[in-house]
Amino acid sequence: MVSSHYEKITAADGGVFDAFCAVPETGPAPGVLIFQEIFGVNDNIRGLAERLAAAGYVALAPDMFWRIEPRFERKDESGMADGFERVHQLDFQLAGSDITATLAHMRAMPACDGKVGGVGFCLGGTLAYLFAATSRVDGQGPNAAVSYYGSGINGMLGLAEQIECPILFHYGDRDPYIPAEDIDAVEQAMAGRPNATVHRYDAGHAFSNWDAPSMYEETSARVAWDRTIEFFDEHLRH
Repeated sequence: MVSSHYEKITAADGGVFDAFCAVPETGPAPGVLIFQEIFGVNDNIRGLAERLAAAGYVALAPDMFWRIEPRFERKDESGMADGFERVHQLDFQLAGSDITATLAHMRAMPACDGKVGGVGFCLGGTLAYLFAATSRVDGQGPNAAVSYYGSGINGMLGLAEQIECPILFHYGDRDPYIPAEDIDAVEQAMAGRPNATVHRYDAGHAFSNWDAPSMYEETSARVAWDRTIEFFDEHLRH
């Protein structure tokens, strides 16, 4: 059985924001932060949190748009314009600070055993990369990170040298928002780095999002999710 609720997280500058939390039946367990798509912490993200909890992880999905519009939610193509508008207002430096606050909060939760990874989708794929590169609490960074089709990563490749944890990337070869040469650049930046893997799929953007039917690619989503869980099992349970 999985239980869920919202946590209140205190930002470094004193504000408070919500994070959806799903907890496995037994614990303490490793934690996983989930970083949202442009659609906010919606049914898809909450569902992924519950799937992680069912796999034995404490899942925490922070509201990354809280400074713009708390609890913003959309679900599919009909909400893309609203989502892009919020992304354009997002301060990535403050977002990085909020992610670090979420990491600190997770590590302090009694349900968490201290090991914490992160996974993000779309906008969240970029945030998962930022998390791996910049989030440190008492000098300790995350234990693992997984990025799904983060289109903003290519503007942050200079941060690659700061990544200390194992990291996994998922990209669709038919993604209209991420050109093949951008995926090539990520592969080149990660080449030779220990525990850095890039997987490509015969899929488009947001292929993991079952709540956006025109984007969802079930086969690729299943393979990528299985690889994600195996990756977390390897790096968060040992």
